[in-house]
Amino acid sequence: MSDCLFCKIVEGTIPARKVYEDDSVLAFHDIQPQAPVHLLVIPKKHIATMNDCQPEDAELLGRTLLAAQRIAGEAGLAQEGYRLVNNCGSNAGQVVFHLHWHILGGEKLSALNPVSNS
Repeated sequence: MSDCLFCKIVEGTIPARKVYEDDSVLAFHDIQPQAPVHLLVIPKKHIATMNDCQPEDAELLGRTLLAAQRIAGEAGLAQEGYRLVNNCGSNAGQVVFHLHWHILGGEKLSALNPVSNS
């Protein structure tokens, strides 16, 4: 997708502080960190949201999650813990419509707020 920010990072036309890259996965620092460690892990293939994943993407999704595990370990987060988050759709807070996971850690994270019934 020519207008996708993350596709441009994959192409190298927009710079990023990369922490990991292989043939199918890229990880880099979030430019608006929400924790002391805030990394983004993306498949290089453009998939807009989790809802757009297809059965043929299963291996890619597994590779992406295993890369996230490795990256969290290399960032020193595995021992104390980290949060792995995927926001799906604008109501969930997804801003860039290229499938990605946030790795958050480096401090004790607050509990997630439960959904209000009101």
